[in-house]
Amino acid sequence: MSVVKSALSDADLKTVGDALKGALVDLVDLGLVAKQVHWNVVGPRFRSVHLQLDEVVDTARQHSDMVAERASAIGVAPDGRAATVAARSAIGSVPEGWIKDVDVVRTMIDSLGSVIGHMRERIEATAEPDPVSQDILIQLTADLEKHAWMFQAENA
Repeated sequence: MSVVKSALSDADLKTVGDALKGALVDLVDLGLVAKQVHWNVVGPRFRSVHLQLDEVVDTARQHSDMVAERASAIGVAPDGRAATVAARSAIGSVPEGWIKDVDVVRTMIDSLGSVIGHMRERIEATAEPDPVSQDILIQLTADLEKHAWMFQAENA
């Protein structure tokens, strides 16, 4: 049941809805992963990595809200529940306990790379059916790519 009527055709709504729901799941999990490693990072680069992780969390949270609200606006119910995120996220698991700063950087490079890859697929999928949603996905991907670049520079 949808309480919001979309201007998109049913087929386009399915394509765009799937893209937005997938983006939401990945963004929620990215924020959780970044916060988890933020709490557990140790090593000589602790402070700089710790602060950089907060920036990723802020980006993920801001964009997840934008994606969820776009989904709602076109009549797609967003789903950021823990069970949904755990079942559908493209991000791998994070080890328990303290994590050396170099391993945190590698975790973030891998996590961001996975999410960015899926976001680029979603950008392509939404180009024709809904350029408005595509624009949101383009902007959030640009922000994620900036974070990926910064973590890669940490690893050079």
